[in-house]
Amino acid sequence: MNKTGIGFDAHRLVAGRKLILGGVCFDHPLGLEGHSDADVLCHAIADALLGAVADGDIGDHFPDSDPQWKDANSLELLARVRERLEARRAKIINVDAVVLAEQPKIAPHRKAMCANLARALKIDPDCVSVKATTMEGLGTVGRKEGIAVMAVVAVEQG
Repeated sequence: MNKTGIGFDAHRLVAGRKLILGGVCFDHPLGLEGHSDADVLCHAIADALLGAVADGDIGDHFPDSDPQWKDANSLELLARVRERLEARRAKIINVDAVVLAEQPKIAPHRKAMCANLARALKIDPDCVSVKATTMEGLGTVGRKEGIAVMAVVAVEQG
């Protein structure tokens, strides 16, 4: 049976943190606030995958109240989500995500991000799409206060 899942995550930009998206560390003066490394791209994809197999959300499995996940590498969290899907006999077909951010530019790092995500999910990089758009100055993201990601996934469960 083919199933789809949708995920969304957003984090505030703050000083004193690294900016990590799709496992790539960006040279940027601000980073994302969060309990883990705050990689919103990984988090949105994880939620989409968990949703596709009706297995809760990232907060259920990696709660910010648990010190075990403090500063956790989100690519590793994503690999754990993949393992949960495998235990449910679900195979990831593809991932499509869009990063909503005024800065930094995503395009120069897209290939590395897709490769990192594909490696964590054990799928072909051609099955991972990462796009980016700005909010044209509108809202929190448009004011450069944060970064958000929307993700959609397809899985086959049988």
